[in-house]
Amino acid sequence: MSPSQLAAALFDFHAGQGPRQFTELALALVLSSLIGLEREARQKSAGLRTHTLVGVGSALFMEVSIHGFGALLGVDGVSLDPSRVAAQVVSGIGFIGGGLIFVRKDAVRGLTTAATIWLTCAIGMACGGGLPLLAIGCTAVHFLIVRGFSKVSDRIPSKPSLTRADLRVLYRPQHGLLGRMLELCTSSGFRVTDVQVDTGDEAAGSEAEVMLRLEGVAPTYPLVESVSELDGVRWVGLGRPADHTE
Repeated sequence: MSPSQLAAALFDFHAGQGPRQFTELALALVLSSLIGLEREARQKSAGLRTHTLVGVGSALFMEVSIHGFGALLGVDGVSLDPSRVAAQVVSGIGFIGGGLIFVRKDAVRGLTTAATIWLTCAIGMACGGGLPLLAIGCTAVHFLIVRGFSKVSDRIPSKPSLTRADLRVLYRPQHGLLGRMLELCTSSGFRVTDVQVDTGDEAAGSEAEVMLRLEGVAPTYPLVESVSELDGVRWVGLGRPADHTE
């Protein structure tokens, strides 16, 4: 094959790389850029460049899957399944999404951004697969979810956060006082997860100390006030629980 024939074959605008394919890539560029701009405006870990690259790359994979193997058609023993490339793109995008998710103690961050990357990939694939109306519609749905749903979720009452604290009480040992402290804790909406008592020297009449580890959603200061009003209580202190291994 002469160089001119090779160049003509490579740059054949009628073999899957014509105006339609470039238009589909351009649409993927525009739609993914819109999503990336929204993420960039919210200062997310994946912004304009990441989403644009994912959208255009996914569209290109679909173009290659549909048009890139046309030369093999008619060859004995060769069967083409364009959906195989699309399936691998869906699997591969999970690595990018997984890298955006961070877990810190009980908080998970980056799930929405990872899901947006996944959606951008799907929009790019729809553009490359010749489904522009679906791609545009899903882009509009993205903005409806991230902009509209956030206003709805803000109006939903959130579950009160769990409070953990150590209640330390210095008291004069007397019958039933510790039981009244525990009753006050439970009636105030707290669960007592640990009790540590230092009775001191009862024969010498010294004061005892108790540490109550609490969990609950109620405010702690009313409980401190109630415990301090009990007869025999000399001092009440409140602190954060110390790290310990269960």
